Amino acid sequence: MNQFEFLPLITIGQYFPTGSFFHHRDARARLLFFGGFVLALTFSPSIIGLTIGLSLVLLGILISKVPIGYALKGLLVPLPFLIFIALLQILFFSSTVNTTIYFQWWIVHITTSGLWAALLLMARFVALILVLSLMSFCLSTSETITSLSDLLSPLSKIGIHSMDFVMIFQVAMRFLPLLAQSAERIAKAQASRGAEWGAGRGNLLVQVRRIIPLIVPLFLISLRRAETMALAMDARAYGLKNQRSSLYDLTFGWRDGVFLAVGVGLMATILLA
Repeated sequence: MNQFEFLPLITIGQYFPTGSFFHHRDARARLLFFGGFVLALTFSPSIIGLTIGLSLVLLGILISKVPIGYALKGLLVPLPFLIFIALLQILFFSSTVNTTIYFQWWIVHITTSGLWAALLLMARFVALILVLSLMSFCLSTSETITSLSDLLSPLSKIGIHSMDFVMIFQVAMRFLPLLAQSAERIAKAQASRGAEWGAGRGNLLVQVRRIIPLIVPLFLISLRRAETMALAMDARAYGLKNQRSSLYDLTFGWRDGVFLAVGVGLMATILLA
C-alpha cells in the first residue's frame, strides 16, 4: 500500500506537538526565528554558509524531537525537479569566463562554475524545504495565525488588511496535506475500479498516464473545498472587523529574547560565512 500513501511525503504543513524546546517558546519568537532562517538561507552567497545553515536545520529537527527520517521524506517529492534544474544549470547556464571548461559542444558546456552553481542551488533548496518543514512541525495553525496577526497588526493602521495576508499564508501552508489526503483517496478508489496502480512503477510514460486521471478529480475536489471554505468564512463574519480576538494569549519572556538573539547570531553567521 506504500504506492497509495502520499501524505507521509508531504512534510510541509504537518504539526507535531512533541513538547520540545521550540514548542515552549513564544509563537512570535518562533515565527521570527524561522522566518529569519528562511531569509538567511535564501540570500546566503556561499556554499559554506549554506552548509552551516543546513547543519543547523538538521540540528533543529533533532531538537524538535521529530524523526529526522520523516523530515527527510519531504525531499523526495521535489527531488526530481531539483535535479532537473541543477542539470540545466550545469549544461546550459554556466559561465565560460575565468573558469575551467571540462566539456563543450555547441550550447552545452560543463564548467567548474556551473558545477558549483548547481551544488549551491541544490543545497539552498534542500535547506529551505527542511526549514519550512521544521517551522510547520513546531507551529500549529492557531499559533501561526495569532502570531502573524500580532506581528502585522501595525499595518492595519495604514489601511493594509494584514489578516488577508495571514489567511493566504496559512491556507497555502495547510492545503498541501489536504491535497495529499485527497490524492490518496482518489488513487485507492481508482485502483479498486481496476486502475493499474498496483502494477509496478513502470517507465516515465506509464507513470504520467497514471497521474493524468488523478489530476482532474483532484482539481475538482480542490475547487469544492475552496468554495466550502469561502462559505464557512462568510458564515463566521470573516473580514467584518479588522481585529479578531484569539483564544490564546501570547507572552514574550526573557528566554524568548535570548532565543531570538541566538537566532540573529546564527543568521549572521550563515550570511557572512
